[in-house]
Amino acid sequence: MSKLPYLFILTACFAFAQDQRLQFDWGALAAKATEKVDVNLEGPVLQMASKFLTEGKGDEGKAKRLVQGLKGIFVKSFTFDKEGQYTAADVAAIRSQLRAPDWSNIVDVQEKRESTGIFLKMKGDQTEGIVVVAAEPKELTVVQIIGPIDPSMLSELGGKFGIPKMEMGPKHTPKKPAPPKKDD
Repeated sequence: MSKLPYLFILTACFAFAQDQRLQFDWGALAAKATEKVDVNLEGPVLQMASKFLTEGKGDEGKAKRLVQGLKGIFVKSFTFDKEGQYTAADVAAIRSQLRAPDWSNIVDVQEKRESTGIFLKMKGDQTEGIVVVAAEPKELTVVQIIGPIDPSMLSELGGKFGIPKMEMGPKHTPKKPAPPKKDD
């Protein structure tokens, strides 16, 4: 049996993932960074990496099930020794690729010195991709996942495949316990 059809399928999967990847001069940021994370998992490599996750009901089992239908996971994270190593224009250039009608900005948090955006690409009722852009004064992280994924399950991938752990939801401080009541 010819291997040509398999080669064609693998090439098509790779080309599909390449077409959907964010375009940016990541090298310029890497040159200024004191620390960088660059994860590029697509197609067969992603499926091979998922084999290192254990089966079961725990976090790794959930992550393994989430990854099985994905076409790619791409993480670009840069840490800088001082502020100003990337600009608002850099973040805008990344975000400009994530516009309607293809993309929806489902979370947009803008603070004085930080911002986080979560973008979702849908086709009908099926998710085709998700992108998280997190910008802090000395750190810029972009996580792109191509393929069907439930956004509510995104935190299950945190800490795996180079995806940073992310707290979904508002920041809060723990409440102090109420003082014990005195008996009357």
